[in-house]
Amino acid sequence: MHSQVQGEAAENRQGGIQVIARAAAIMRALSGQPQGLSLGAIAQRVKLPRSTVQRIVCALEAEGLVESAGQGGGFRLGPELNRLIYQTQIDIISAIRPLLEELSAGLQESIVLCAAERDQVVVIDRIVAERELRVVFPVGVLRAPIHQTAPGKALLAAMPDGQLHPLLDEILPADTAQADDRAALLAELEEIRKSGVATDYESYREGVAAFAVAVHTVFGDFAIAIVLPASRAQKPLAVFAKPLLACKQEVERKIGAVVRG
Repeated sequence: MHSQVQGEAAENRQGGIQVIARAAAIMRALSGQPQGLSLGAIAQRVKLPRSTVQRIVCALEAEGLVESAGQGGGFRLGPELNRLIYQTQIDIISAIRPLLEELSAGLQESIVLCAAERDQVVVIDRIVAERELRVVFPVGVLRAPIHQTAPGKALLAAMPDGQLHPLLDEILPADTAQADDRAALLAELEEIRKSGVATDYESYREGVAAFAVAVHTVFGDFAIAIVLPASRAQKPLAVFAKPLLACKQEVERKIGAVVRG
C-alpha cells in the first residue's frame, strides 16, 4: 500500500512538471506574436494535440498570462506578464541604483541600466552626471539597432548561440549584402566575451561614446553602461573597464549571479 501511494505521488509530480513544461512552451510560442496565434497554430508550433493546447491556454488565460487576441479567435501573452516584468524591473532598479550612483560619482559620467527586448535596447534606469557637458540617455527604447550600441553589444555577447543567431538572422541576414557586417559583429562579440567590455565610439550618435558590461542575474541579463561625450572617451580602456567590471561583480554578488558555461 505504501509503495502504491509513493508511486502515485511520483506520477503526480511528473504530471505537474509536464504541464508546466507544456505551458512554458506555449508561452514561448506566443512571444513575439502581438497579433496572436490560433489554437491550431500554437499546437503546430509546440507539437501537441489541439485539445491539450486548448486546456492549457484556458488555464493560462484564467491567470492573466494569456489573453484573447480579439475577433480572430487567437491568443497572445496576457497583461499579468507585463505586471510581473514591471515589478521585476522595479526590484532590479531599487537593488542596483545605489551601485550605479557610486559608479557615476566615481567617474563623473552618466550611467544607464539597460535590458534587451528582441532587437532593441531599453533603458530602464539612468544616473545623469552632475557636470556641464554630459550625456543624457532617454529612458525607454533606444532608437538605434541593438548592434550599434555598447549596451546592445554587451547583451548580444551574453546571449547563447541558440538565441543569438536566430536574432542575427532577422537583423543581419548572412545571405545578403549585410553578411560582412554580420561577420564583423560576430568577431567583435567574441572579443567582448573575452574582455567583458563592449565599446561604442559614435555609432549610436555623433559625439557620444559608451562602454558597457553585461550583468547576469537571477532576474535575467542586463547591461550597465557609461555614456559620455566622445571627446572624454579617448583614455585607456582600463580607465572605464576596471570600475565597470567591479560594478558588475558587486551587482551580481548583491542580487544573485547566473554562472555561464
